[in-house]
Amino acid sequence: MSQEASVSLSTGVAGGARWLRQAALVLVGTGVLTASSYVSIPMVPVPVSMQTFAVLMVGALYGWRLGGITVLAWLLEAALGMPVLAGGKAGLAPFVGPTAGYLFAFPIGAVLMGWLVAHGFDGARPLRAFGAMLLCTMLTLAIGGLWLGTMIGAAKGWALGVAPFLLGEVVKSALGAASLVLWNTARKSFNRR
Repeated sequence: MSQEASVSLSTGVAGGARWLRQAALVLVGTGVLTASSYVSIPMVPVPVSMQTFAVLMVGALYGWRLGGITVLAWLLEAALGMPVLAGGKAGLAPFVGPTAGYLFAFPIGAVLMGWLVAHGFDGARPLRAFGAMLLCTMLTLAIGGLWLGTMIGAAKGWALGVAPFLLGEVVKSALGAASLVLWNTARKSFNRR
């Protein structure tokens, strides 16, 4: 076997292994996102869930590209009828109903969170990690609230789709920042060995 063929074969094997690893990460990520959907308190028209927290953590830990792909894969599962959204919802109805704005905002939030982590908001500085989480969660909440506001009016959209979630999103942002600090500390510890 020539040296070029050997290099090409090893590159192909490494690329295949990388692809399998990423596919596995997407499956695990969509599982985590689904589990977060089932941690919910039913409210009308928008339930309280751990989805935003999970979406942003997937973006933070996977990076902007793989995080965005994972969230899109999860939404595709929902659109194809898999009961992966809050309350076990599935199909196309959630993508045109009151919660559609939040669903469409999730990939944006994951991508932005992944980008911010890649640019120094990774938990090395807790306040920066908190700021990144809060920015992304508020962006998601704003997009969701705007969509809801177009359906039921701006005042009702604010009252039912944004205001009740503000305190919870601050708490989830703090939890996310603490998770990133722990992840960053563990990663540094592992790398020193």
